[in-house]
Amino acid sequence: MRRTKPKLFVGAALVLMAGLARGQEVLDRIVAKVDTDVILLSEVRALEHYQLFVDGKAESDEQVLDRLIDQWIVRSEAKAALFTQPSENDVKRSLERLKRSFSSAEEYEERKKQSRLTDDDIERMVRAQLYLSSYLDSRFRASIQIAEKDIEQFYKTRIVLRAESRGQTPPTLDAARGFIQEALIRQAINEQSDRWLKESRARLRVENLLNEKPK
Repeated sequence: MRRTKPKLFVGAALVLMAGLARGQEVLDRIVAKVDTDVILLSEVRALEHYQLFVDGKAESDEQVLDRLIDQWIVRSEAKAALFTQPSENDVKRSLERLKRSFSSAEEYEERKKQSRLTDDDIERMVRAQLYLSSYLDSRFRASIQIAEKDIEQFYKTRIVLRAESRGQTPPTLDAARGFIQEALIRQAINEQSDRWLKESRARLRVENLLNEKPK
């Protein structure tokens, strides 16, 4: 069965790496100012390369820039909190999960070639994504409480119906409980993260320069 690919953070992803824009003829430039920092066009292109690798397609420049601004907020907060970088073992496990999300090793290599990423590029992106997502998890998970009725509703509407639609016997509620609870926790983390990011943006000075013509 084909595995579902991991979502890009904040909807994901997740890395500011100007170096990945190499080989392009377009001269780099500032496309946004966030407080006293800047985001470069090369950073937008880098995330687009990663989206192409993971999903087979990339979002628009505007959407990617919006994600990069969110990443800037999370990364700044994580650094201020002295949040630790992921361990090498955690990064390795994340890389393995990413590889398993492709139907075959051949598809993985072909997509990597199409997106013009190296193994080192992918590892740096995965490491950065893991850092940001882990910080959000640590910030919000402890405050989340999952009600039994929500677990039962998820089981009936997602687990049972999906199994029946495939002609399969669904697992028992007890067997699926751990999976369901984690899925609901992650959903709640995403919702709380979205609200927090909107509130944080309202306090920032953000200037979008993406559509300005280079001088």
